[in-house]
Amino acid sequence: MKKRLIALLTAMLVLSTLTVAFADHDKGNGKSQDHNKHRKGHEISLGVDVLLDEQKHLIEGKRVGLITNPTGVDKGLNSIVDLLHNDPDVELTALYGPEHGVRGDAQAGQYVEYYIDEVTGLPVYSLYGQTRKPTPEMLENVDVLVFDIQDVGTRFYTYIYTMALAMEAAEEQDIPFIVLDRPNPLGGEKVEGPVLDPEFASFVGQYAIPLRHGMTVGELAKLFNAEFGIGAELTVVEMKKWKRKSYFDETGLPFVLPSPNMPTLETALAYPGTALIEGTNVSEGRGTTKPFELIGAPFINSTELAAELNALELPGVSFRAASFTPMFSKHADTLSHGIQVHITDRDDYKPVETGLHIVKTIHDLYPEDVTLTSFFDNLIGNGWIREGIENGMSVEEMKAEWEEELKAFKDVRKRYLLY
Repeated sequence: MKKRLIALLTAMLVLSTLTVAFADHDKGNGKSQDHNKHRKGHEISLGVDVLLDEQKHLIEGKRVGLITNPTGVDKGLNSIVDLLHNDPDVELTALYGPEHGVRGDAQAGQYVEYYIDEVTGLPVYSLYGQTRKPTPEMLENVDVLVFDIQDVGTRFYTYIYTMALAMEAAEEQDIPFIVLDRPNPLGGEKVEGPVLDPEFASFVGQYAIPLRHGMTVGELAKLFNAEFGIGAELTVVEMKKWKRKSYFDETGLPFVLPSPNMPTLETALAYPGTALIEGTNVSEGRGTTKPFELIGAPFINSTELAAELNALELPGVSFRAASFTPMFSKHADTLSHGIQVHITDRDDYKPVETGLHIVKTIHDLYPEDVTLTSFFDNLIGNGWIREGIENGMSVEEMKAEWEEELKAFKDVRKRYLLY
């Protein structure tokens, strides 16, 4: 009898535990569903969604040339190439690829040639090969040119200059140009860094804008078109429900890597500052799983560098001593030592100032080993900051030097904001 009573009590205890567990599970599912519903409620409509749902008249019955890459997807992750190719009301006649190509399979700086797309049978013209601007021959079979590529909110990301040069070509051939707008993944409120000196214009900085511009590609297109004399017949198909303060992970949309070395939003957040390392002989982490977050070289003492940077108490960021071996790019197959950048508060974090502190600290610790190249000048957009680093100028002094031009840009920028 006693044994049966114990067994019965045990069974009741197990049943009670399972009931609570299932209740918690259901409660948890309810929370998850509410969370997903919350995210879905804040999911924006991209320019491509608005085009196809509400403004398809812009391309109906016309021969369409499309500039895009793997980020050219609607909010359901359907490729704009497939959407237009399969639409009976649209005649897609040509594809144009930026750096990394239409399918995103080319590494940084890699030459991309003309080819026929295997999926659609359409000609694919490279805008990162023998020419970076569409030629008249490339546009012969086009009535309207459409641009749909995700930017990362930083001046030296090349896609925005592919857009600008294509706008120039469209204007010269009297072809309307349509930009399908997308979010600035860094949000659209903060503007940082020096404004580019036109003497240092290049394909990593063509116009006088700051490093972190705080604009969408559509807003940049309007600014480029009016302020820098392009004069194209421009239409920007605006997003719906995007808020300027939103980072990409607050849009309800999945993050599609814009290029092979831009795998996550965290990469994009670090990029406006740590990409300045590309203008040195130090690795910016290409060839690792953490590009632009891992910084190092064989000659660096990782513990020393991390300690020096952490002592600065820079807002929203911490530095961890790290060692890594890049699989390709600088110091490939060579053990390198340095830091991993950990963004602890992205609202306080100042990527441009942080990047300059990293470059300056490495230079000051290892002046005999580190080299700042002319490409650094192209990235930062002037020559005086490199000279300042080499001559002991503080980052605070640099910031004070560029503040007046930055303020003037902010005033111009206001005229082109759409959201």
